[in-house]
Amino acid sequence: MASVAHPVREGIRGPNIASADVQLPAVRDYEQVDRDIIATLGFTKKWFLGLSIAVLAMLIGASSWIYQIYWGLGQAGYEPPVMWGNYIITFVFWVGIGHAGTLISAILYLFRAGFRTSIYRAAEAMTVFAVMTAGLFPIIHIGRPWKFFWLIPYPNWRLLWPNFKSPLVWDVFAISTYLTISTTFLFIGLIPDIAVLRDKETNPMRKRILSILSLGWRNSDREWRHFAKAYLFLAAFSTPLVLSVHSVVSFDFAMALTPGWHASIFPPYFVAGAIFSGFAMVWTIAIPMRKWFKLEHYITLNHLDATAKVVLFTSLVVGSAYMIEFFIAWYSSVRAEQEFFWNRVFGQWWWAAWTLLLCNMAMPMSLWSQKLRRNPTWLFILSLFINLGMWFERFVIVVPSLSHEFEPWQWGHYTVSWVDMSFLVGSFGWFFMWFLLFVKQLPVMAIAELKEIVAPRVKHAHGHGHDHHHAGGHE
Repeated sequence: MASVAHPVREGIRGPNIASADVQLPAVRDYEQVDRDIIATLGFTKKWFLGLSIAVLAMLIGASSWIYQIYWGLGQAGYEPPVMWGNYIITFVFWVGIGHAGTLISAILYLFRAGFRTSIYRAAEAMTVFAVMTAGLFPIIHIGRPWKFFWLIPYPNWRLLWPNFKSPLVWDVFAISTYLTISTTFLFIGLIPDIAVLRDKETNPMRKRILSILSLGWRNSDREWRHFAKAYLFLAAFSTPLVLSVHSVVSFDFAMALTPGWHASIFPPYFVAGAIFSGFAMVWTIAIPMRKWFKLEHYITLNHLDATAKVVLFTSLVVGSAYMIEFFIAWYSSVRAEQEFFWNRVFGQWWWAAWTLLLCNMAMPMSLWSQKLRRNPTWLFILSLFINLGMWFERFVIVVPSLSHEFEPWQWGHYTVSWVDMSFLVGSFGWFFMWFLLFVKQLPVMAIAELKEIVAPRVKHAHGHGHDHHHAGGHE
């Protein structure tokens, strides 16, 4: 059943097939797709090592949280005037990371961008776990985390409602909406692949669980028609999230009168930066996965080349936003704005500003070279620098503005404490722990959609009397 063609799906979603740059020449037939992707679910020493490191990092963060709850938020290095710091920085960073998943799975699907096929499942999972990570930080940031439910608007015995003017409440809406939609989108796309696992599973208990999760999928013509319509609807429904969620997060800053924040450019600037950092995290995940799981046949150099062009484009957009910020500060003739931006680049925080300019503007320019766009090692290294640069971008937005406001006597400093850094390490541990658990339970690539790309050669093979192996062996 798993290796049967589905002509309805091919007909409805066929534009993925036509593009020559996303073909998989080394994949012979449906059985190979099933075999190769299901092989990634086996446990290995490298996977256990990675999971151990992730759990250790998460425990470091959890221990710091217990310490902070006992001793208070002062342990986070906060002191007037900088009462926002690492927690808000890392919150915005993780929300941004989640944007690539929605972009790849929804928007690129609507535009029939074929290069999404091999990477969108990992990107969707990345989105869900990144949003789960981001959701921790508003809770961590409040002094009494066990009261976090006060942020949620619901009829209650206190007859009180949250303050809807509070950015913390906006973040609750952004996170809950994003998590709900992206999780639904991920699960709906997984249903046909879970059915493939169900049909091949021999363990009775696991087979029973997969049967429940597959919702009785039987690979019928009627099911594929409904699936295609539901997937198209969810893709269209998810698309506004890319624009809305990070725009809401940008309002946390843009609604304030603080120098460096009070700017109408923040929503599009934040959205472009989120897509930029999200694609970098896709590289950080997909390139090692490609190597360790021997998936070079599926995540080809053509796929990496296409994603590199998106990263290059978003880098140019983000760089333009940086330049516009400086221009508007100069053009406005507002002395506080001018002094703030001068201080950002040449004053107290020069090291953070130049780090972000180097990582986000200068280094991605290497992607003009096709040779480097098709070099997985360089793309992986570049992804780490982009992630670093995007974290520093949020640092430069949050800390210098608060430490250098209107009144000189209020100017201050922010020193990152070990508790701050423990939470940062813990957030990466939490994220990678969930992702590593995911890749060993469910297919990290969409088996059904990969078969669409193989489908023309399978048909061609039948039409000319060749076997599948011969048909798939040549481009």
